[in-house]
Amino acid sequence: MERRTIGAAALAVGAVGLGCMPMSWAYSASRRRGEESLRAVHRALDLGSTLLDTADMYGPFTNELLLGRVLKERRHDAFVSTKVGLLAGDQHIVANGRPGYVRRACDASLRRLQTDMIDLYQLHRADPEVPVEETWGAMADLVRAGKVRALGLCAVGVRGGRRSRGPLYDGTIRQLERVQQVFPVSAVQAELSVWSPQALESLLPWCAARGVGLLAAMPLGNGFLTGTLTPGEGFEPDDLRARHPRFTAEMMAANQPIVAGLRRVAARHGEGVTPAQVALAWVLAQGPHVIPVPGTKRERWVTENAAAAGLRLTARDLTELGRLPAARGSWD
Repeated sequence: MERRTIGAAALAVGAVGLGCMPMSWAYSASRRRGEESLRAVHRALDLGSTLLDTADMYGPFTNELLLGRVLKERRHDAFVSTKVGLLAGDQHIVANGRPGYVRRACDASLRRLQTDMIDLYQLHRADPEVPVEETWGAMADLVRAGKVRALGLCAVGVRGGRRSRGPLYDGTIRQLERVQQVFPVSAVQAELSVWSPQALESLLPWCAARGVGLLAAMPLGNGFLTGTLTPGEGFEPDDLRARHPRFTAEMMAANQPIVAGLRRVAARHGEGVTPAQVALAWVLAQGPHVIPVPGTKRERWVTENAAAAGLRLTARDLTELGRLPAARGSWD
């Protein structure tokens, strides 16, 4: 599989990563199957999708525990990325960037993941009560202590329409400029997909100019861009899409032309090529340092997603995808 590089630490990973969040967080609990998720992770590693992306808050904690069961056997096959900085309660999520907490959280993640080093440790969200330099400094100390190889930051943007204007990632770029003075940023994780391309405007150029990798979160639009979701079918109450303005029956129907465009491009590349693979190939085409991290918990989708690395979109394809209608439905 094609290899891509994450940032200043020059850490090589497979072209397509695996977002592990759906295995234990944010999507329908009734469809979670631990053994099925384990098989999906093993399949990803077999196919060279080495980047496994998780966070301590997913579950909370259970996502890291699940990955730990795989890493105990296959640590050398994996590039482990986890996050710190958010605490999940029953009805709320709060940020904690205090240095002491960061150190304790890292040790706890190492235990759950059954490893002695995290390849990429990401700040999930900055704590408004703690200068981000202090949090980042504590994370840098973990690198010096040999517990972490490289540091990353999760972007905070305003989810607007596809053609919306405005400095969506100005706040994140200001944070990046600040923490870069403390310790090098190796990767930024931000939403990037055919229907949410705002990171292309300023965030991706910032990363490219500094050799920083970009982990493209939600490259399949929370499943919409796969073309497998039916408008009006509904979601279970615990599924984040049940409360998401782009996933109402009306908005899903209105955004079908985007899926239709992906299908048209897929059809030109032969039988068996899927809209999801086209969507991932579009993300990969945005630069050699861009790594899509689609979330899934099934072997079937892992296999399909990994194959997207071999799909080469033509100039015609990219032009057509760039002209798709704007996604409708506010993320706010």
